[in-house]
Amino acid sequence: MNNELNTGKSSQCMIQCEEKAYKEVTVPQNITVVLPAYNEEVSIGSIVLLTSQYADNVIVVDDGSSDRTAEVAGKAGAEVVRHETNRGKGAALKTGFTAAADLGADVIVTMDSDGQHNPAEIPRLVAPILKGEADMVNGSRYLNGLDKNTPAYRRVGQTILDGVTNLNSGLRITDSQSGFRAFSASTKDVFRFTAKGMAIESEMLADAGRHGLRITEVEIGVRYDVDGSTENPIKHGLGVLMMVLKDIEFNRPLYYLTLPGSILGIIGLIMGAIFLHDFTLGKGLYFGLPCSWFCVLLWGCLWL
Repeated sequence: MNNELNTGKSSQCMIQCEEKAYKEVTVPQNITVVLPAYNEEVSIGSIVLLTSQYADNVIVVDDGSSDRTAEVAGKAGAEVVRHETNRGKGAALKTGFTAAADLGADVIVTMDSDGQHNPAEIPRLVAPILKGEADMVNGSRYLNGLDKNTPAYRRVGQTILDGVTNLNSGLRITDSQSGFRAFSASTKDVFRFTAKGMAIESEMLADAGRHGLRITEVEIGVRYDVDGSTENPIKHGLGVLMMVLKDIEFNRPLYYLTLPGSILGIIGLIMGAIFLHDFTLGKGLYFGLPCSWFCVLLWGCLWL
């Protein structure tokens, strides 16, 4: 128990020290937080109140909610922008970035509105930008490795998504799906904001990489005891993966074609070696239906 109390005090002290250093060494700049929200009336009020302690402006983009998200956010003190219909996170972020620029933001912070992110970590997130060391800061849950308490399938999925995102963007990011990020406001026109779902996180990294933005990562915490996305994580992961692969196909065709082509070529060599081995030993040749169809498919894929 004492160890837990000491750990909690140490963590709180660290955050307080960071806030003090942040206030002392940085030039005052307008920090605006953008919160995309869809049916978040339960959490949005407290998130706005907590976030306003670390930001000059808090913008809530109500992306076609059917509940009182916009009303609660407005009463809590947020600038509210509403979409009449649900247009997806990419569109919500685009609206939020535009609104932040209109409010004179120097630094734009994006956060999830369900309470998973800790607003007290905003000073840590924006510090590299305020110091002129970065154009974009990615809050990473896995800067020191994947959490061993995370289910195995999630760790595998995260590793795959990080790998393809880094391949597409040319970056080395440890948490490609983080929604807790900070941006210099001058970067707002770099991003396409076309992805409708959670794939927007990978898309923004791809855009940042192609435009040569200076990107760094800082460690963040995250809460999983709150109501997060109701989407099946496997379905979500596959959706993000397909979007990134399509992006690679368009922007990095050599990567997209070389890897599967190499794999198919290796399979062809192995099959050829087996054929020569069996032919040399006089075992005869067998081209049953499964084998024939596989050969036809392989031949077609190689020519494509």
